[in-house]
Amino acid sequence: MWHQPRVLNLLADILFAAGWAILLALPVIALLRMPFAPVRVVEFADPLRFVAARELEEALAGRLRGNFFGLSTENVREALERLPWVRRARVRRVWPDRLEVVLEEQEVSAHWGDSGNEWVNVQGEVFAANPPDLPEGGKFSLPRLSGPPGSAAFLLRRYGESARLLARVSLVPVALRLSARQALEMELANRMQLKLGRERERSSLTWRLQRFIDLYPSVVAGRTPPARIVDLRYPNGFALYPAGVRTANGGWEDE
Repeated sequence: MWHQPRVLNLLADILFAAGWAILLALPVIALLRMPFAPVRVVEFADPLRFVAARELEEALAGRLRGNFFGLSTENVREALERLPWVRRARVRRVWPDRLEVVLEEQEVSAHWGDSGNEWVNVQGEVFAANPPDLPEGGKFSLPRLSGPPGSAAFLLRRYGESARLLARVSLVPVALRLSARQALEMELANRMQLKLGRERERSSLTWRLQRFIDLYPSVVAGRTPPARIVDLRYPNGFALYPAGVRTANGGWEDE
C-alpha cells in the first residue's frame, strides 16, 4: 500500500475529511451541552381530567435537564406515556424556553374484570390504572366487561349493539361476560341474567337477543315471581327461571 500513491492520497483525503467533521461537530456538541437557554415552562395544551399534577411532576423529574436545543422531546414523550391515564403524548419545542405538551387521556368506556383497576377505553384497549379522583366524590357509571385476553374490543362492540336493542323495551345491560369457550352472558340493571351462548351460523347472538326483546313485553315482563335467568340458547324458544331456582343444567355454566 505504501508504494501506491493513489491509495495514500485517498487515505489522506478521508483522514482530512474526518478531522474537519470532528472540528465542526465539537461546537455543536458544546452548544447542546451549554447551560444557557434552559427550558423554563412546560405548557399543557388542554385541561386534564384524570392525570394529577403530582404525577406529571414525577414523570418529568430529571428529564428537563440541558438547554432548549439539547433536551430530548422523545424522552419526555415516553415518560408521559408511561402514566396510566395517558394514552398518547405529543411534545414540541416553542422558542425561546417552552415545551408544549398535548396529552390524550384515556377515555374510559367500561370496567374490565373484577380487579377494580382495569378499564376498557373507547378504542377497545384494556389498561390498568387506579380509579381517578373525580370531583365531589363522583363515580364512573360504567358497564363491566370480562373475558379472555384480546376479547375486550369484541365485548365493547357487542355491549353497544345490545344496549341499543334492549333500549326498545327499557332494559339496560350492566355486565357482559365471555367465557373461555366463547359463550356470552349478560346481566341487566333489573338483575335479570341472559344466557346467550356461543355465536352460531343459524341463530346468531343478535337474532337470539332480538327474539327475547320481541317477546319480552308479553312473556317476560310483569311475571310473578319475576324471571331472574333467561336461557336463550334453545333453537325454538327460551327458558325462564325465577330467583332461587337452578337451571336445567344445574347452574350458570358455559354451553
